[in-house]
Amino acid sequence: MNTINRKLPIGIQSFEDIRTGDYLYVDKTALVWEIANGGKPYFLSRPRRFGKSLLISTFEAYFEGKKDLFEGLAISKLEKEWKKYPVLHLDLNAEKYDSVERLNTILESYLVQWEKQYGSEGEDSLSTRFAGIIRRAAEQTNTQVVVLIDEYDKPLLQTILNESLSDELRKTLKAFYGVLKSSDRYLKFVFLTGVTKFAHVSVFSDLNQLQDISMWEDYAAICGITSDELTATFMPELEVMATSNELSLQETIDTMTRQYDGYHFHYKGPGMFNPFSVLNALKSRSFEHFWFQTGTPTYLVDLLKESNYDLRTLIDGVEVGITGFSEYRAEANNPLPMIYQSGYLTIKNYDKSFKIYTLRFPNDEVRYGFLNFLIPFYTPVTDNETGFHIMHFVKELRSGDVPSFMHRLQAFFADFPYELNERTERHYQVVFYLIFKLMGQFIDAEVRSARGRADAVVKTKEHIYVFEFKLNGTARQAIEQINEKGYLIPYIVDNRQVVKIGVDFSTEKRNINEYIVE
Repeated sequence: MNTINRKLPIGIQSFEDIRTGDYLYVDKTALVWEIANGGKPYFLSRPRRFGKSLLISTFEAYFEGKKDLFEGLAISKLEKEWKKYPVLHLDLNAEKYDSVERLNTILESYLVQWEKQYGSEGEDSLSTRFAGIIRRAAEQTNTQVVVLIDEYDKPLLQTILNESLSDELRKTLKAFYGVLKSSDRYLKFVFLTGVTKFAHVSVFSDLNQLQDISMWEDYAAICGITSDELTATFMPELEVMATSNELSLQETIDTMTRQYDGYHFHYKGPGMFNPFSVLNALKSRSFEHFWFQTGTPTYLVDLLKESNYDLRTLIDGVEVGITGFSEYRAEANNPLPMIYQSGYLTIKNYDKSFKIYTLRFPNDEVRYGFLNFLIPFYTPVTDNETGFHIMHFVKELRSGDVPSFMHRLQAFFADFPYELNERTERHYQVVFYLIFKLMGQFIDAEVRSARGRADAVVKTKEHIYVFEFKLNGTARQAIEQINEKGYLIPYIVDNRQVVKIGVDFSTEKRNINEYIVE
């Protein structure tokens, strides 16, 4: 098949549009059938742009009995009846919820639409109207009703640090979603998606029968693309991409894996590629940071601004029990659950004996996108300047130009954004950390993660740089520590020139005071 004529479904969230428009489709319908026939009320949490809306649309087409759309897919061999049910599909994704009235308007618009089809009996509240619609739909069609709610938590995420407004929205949603329990006898199937978990959200306190399948091994691959699915579905595109980038096919797959794979929604589940990034990479034939370019959610920016969390622990990976990252907690002093659920961290390991998970960045796209995102919050350097500075950092060390490197480093500490973090020591440590981690895209750069090691080590083709930083000490003391602690011992047999750099950081100046190079 000619690759040019194969259509990639970028931005298309309608299953029907994908199938009738002859777009490529990664077949998830076996799992769709299993879920649809295995229970009634479900909840699934996944990061943004990970295929949740397409999954909801697939359920909608299935329960509307649109058999022709599923021809040739796995479900066509599993489903025998193809019965049609009334489907109520509520999508809260693409709106701005800056007031209770705005949420009421959105819910009202859906209710009016459904009442045109199933009538009204003069109910006077959003929740009683919703309950009436469900009952009448079941009675009029003589079948049970399917309710699909996409991004149930969008109003709460947008108001995460506005406690009063969030409480009002929560009350409205609690009453509205509570109908799903009281109307249970009329319901065939209920499926809700969102970013956040529901365990401690009061809007779900009446919905204790919901099955949260977000971390179930059986459904770990329901959204996203596995490695096998990537090669089975997109091999012609991968081959074209390899040619375009002057890489072998295997090198292309390996690069795609480093960039976009690595999400795990169960510790034994397969690694999942971000579908949005995969499709855009194949279409553009480039390995850019597509998911991050769509913008970091406002709620996460707000949380991190308020947070006093040591972000270095996130960058290196954090160990935590399941309640530490899987439950909904909009707390500024612990942004971890939101960072995980938003897709910036994922499960990388699990210690069964202690029931401890290790969370890390899923891949290079998220790792370096997140680090670049943080830089403007800790330095006066803007988003569009970060890459420029990092490039010159690398060039300067490659050429052995330490003075220029140190001068540029000082620029990162000029005019600290005072409101971000008053704790100067933590602040300067994070800045050093971010810079060296970002340099790691291009050269071997390490930042200290254990005692008994230098603060930072950078390796280029001709040099090994060993950095030690002192807060309100002296640059000479930093050099002496490198010598006394034996930080150079691992590099004695290396043929490259070893360069010691001792740095004194002054809290009074809030910048580098002096440095010594030996």
